[in-house]
Amino acid sequence: MRFTVEEINNSSTLLPNVTLGYDIYDTCSESANIHATLRVLAQKGQHSIEMLHTFRHYESRAVAVIGPDSTKLALTTAAILSVFLIPEISYEASVETLSLKRLYPSFLRTIPSDRQQVKAIVLLLQRFRWTWVALLGSDNTYGRSGLEALHELLSAHDICIAYRGIIPSNKDASSLELHHMVRILMDIRVNVTIVFSSKQIARPFFEVVVQENITGMVWVGTEDWSLAQTVWHVPGIQNIGSVIGMSIKQTESMILKHSEPWKSAEESASSTGAGGGNGGSSRESTQLNCTQGCTGCRLLTTAPDEYDTKASYSVYTAVYAVAHGLHNLLGCASGACSKDRVYPWQLLEKIRQVNFSLHENQISFDANGDILKGYDIIMWNWRGPGWSSDVVGSFSVNPDRLSIDQDKILWHTKDNQAPVSVCSQACQAGEKRLQHGRHRCCFSCVACPAGTFLNRTDLYACQPCGRDEWAPARSEACFNRTVDFLSWADPISWALLTPIALLMLLVAGLAVVFALNISTPVVKSAGGKMCFVMLGALACACSSLFCYFGEPTRLTCLVRLPLFSISFTVLLSCITTRSFQIVCIFKLNRKWPALYEAWTRHRGPALFIGGSTAVQAALCLLAVSASPSVPRRNYGASAERVVLECSQDSSQSATATVVYNVLLSACCFAVSYLGRDLPENYNEAKGPRRPPARPRTRWQATAGRGTATPTTFPRRSP
Repeated sequence: MRFTVEEINNSSTLLPNVTLGYDIYDTCSESANIHATLRVLAQKGQHSIEMLHTFRHYESRAVAVIGPDSTKLALTTAAILSVFLIPEISYEASVETLSLKRLYPSFLRTIPSDRQQVKAIVLLLQRFRWTWVALLGSDNTYGRSGLEALHELLSAHDICIAYRGIIPSNKDASSLELHHMVRILMDIRVNVTIVFSSKQIARPFFEVVVQENITGMVWVGTEDWSLAQTVWHVPGIQNIGSVIGMSIKQTESMILKHSEPWKSAEESASSTGAGGGNGGSSRESTQLNCTQGCTGCRLLTTAPDEYDTKASYSVYTAVYAVAHGLHNLLGCASGACSKDRVYPWQLLEKIRQVNFSLHENQISFDANGDILKGYDIIMWNWRGPGWSSDVVGSFSVNPDRLSIDQDKILWHTKDNQAPVSVCSQACQAGEKRLQHGRHRCCFSCVACPAGTFLNRTDLYACQPCGRDEWAPARSEACFNRTVDFLSWADPISWALLTPIALLMLLVAGLAVVFALNISTPVVKSAGGKMCFVMLGALACACSSLFCYFGEPTRLTCLVRLPLFSISFTVLLSCITTRSFQIVCIFKLNRKWPALYEAWTRHRGPALFIGGSTAVQAALCLLAVSASPSVPRRNYGASAERVVLECSQDSSQSATATVVYNVLLSACCFAVSYLGRDLPENYNEAKGPRRPPARPRTRWQATAGRGTATPTTFPRRSP
């Protein structure tokens, strides 16, 4: 931090003619941290904190605070400083709770929130299809909050947690509790374990892992310990398997390599006994003596490792964020800064709005005060006894995206392939998952039946297809049903239409022949003008068949029943009338001549035909009114097809129309049967008994075919 302040003070563009000052406090304990916070709140030149009625005119000893480094201490500091809206920028407190602005309105940080780290871990698991994992967290605020966030997000993405445990703090490798936890990992047979822990607590845990001789497992680490020297220095840790972890994504400034603290640390790296040191801002400050008796910022360890360089760069970024906020607040863009008094709340607003470039890195904060920064995905590599880490991918935010370079990954497995970590193997296409127990990742596979499909968004239920769709068994999609109706162009339609057309041509030909010979005895004996009524009724009955071809419409569905029923009734009535006339002439006229006279005088044939037709028309009208036939789609005919048809009229009126024609047919047959003993030329009942054998031309009228039988009627005397 001292190097950064001096660099800014020597800059001619950032805060020109303004000199930054600073105080450095040791936060090696909770009490020291609170004492340092209260010292910051003390007004200039005083050792007490005056409570004002408004924070707008509050003048603290410092206008901004950088740090502290631990989550536990940052929660305390942020709660106090937020009351006075004094901006605080932490460089290593990543717990997600600090993003809540209603609790910590003045807190910002130059390290990504653990929420982003959790997202990166979930995307990493999804990339390698690891759905059966163990989840461990350290027994502190960092580990517990990260564990909760990770558990929530893993559950939302169908990644099952086989075991969830808390790594106890203040334990060593001889702890029975740690040994019990490691044995559980061996028993549940998971290949991937996520360790969301601080490095101090992670070290004894991995010492136990080495003692229990666990090999071939994948360990997913968080940014706190994945590059920490104290962890990878554990003897024998190179045999535990593949370690892949998160590291803060950044381009470290080479200028830091030339700062005095850095050079001093490098110079003392070869010395085993360094002088007293300022506790500085190390995350391992709990292992240092709390003293201010040093003359320089020197660590009590060897030269800083890669982990320390990233922490130093976060401090570097935090100081520059404060400087840019002051630069904007004092209006230094014109080249001269204002000498107005600066209040912390004013500076807080400007820091939230900063957006500047720092050594090719864009620095800005979101609405929660979190820096928009991603992670590098690193992997441990052992080249002989030497340890190293390689960047094998990255995670970027806004939008969230994970990229992995598979060629850079060296898995510590026999075949150098990514280990598989699943509870159950994936189902085949079109098979749903039948969950076993409480874990969704443990399941058996059941084929989806016909008419259903497996939607990839829900692998645990077969979705039914729509009414106009179908699907075979084990399907992952539905298909449109084929719409079927009797098309005019179908070959079967032509096969049916051809005889109908020929029959209608025959009827038309007969009508022409009868019309040309209307006055001949043959036509008169066949019924005279009644023949045209019979032929017309037969033609109408045949034309009703055309209503069954083509796509059904409301008109064709309504017309086809009345058209056929009424036409057939007219035809049967005409045949019945003609047969009755023959019987009257040869039989009834002798016994009851008055009956035949009344029949002819009151136009009996016309009345009978009209009356019977009117009854049928009334029945058809009732049938159409009660239950009209309409076009419908028949989905039950076939699984793959939809049949377009007219709805069947099942009302009593529709049944009555059929019954009426059946009764009329029976009446026609009965009347014709009465003439079985008539002379041969007038016997209408012998047609059903034997085929015509005489050369005389016969025309037989039947209910279905509608033909006329020419015969000779005796001309009645006037």
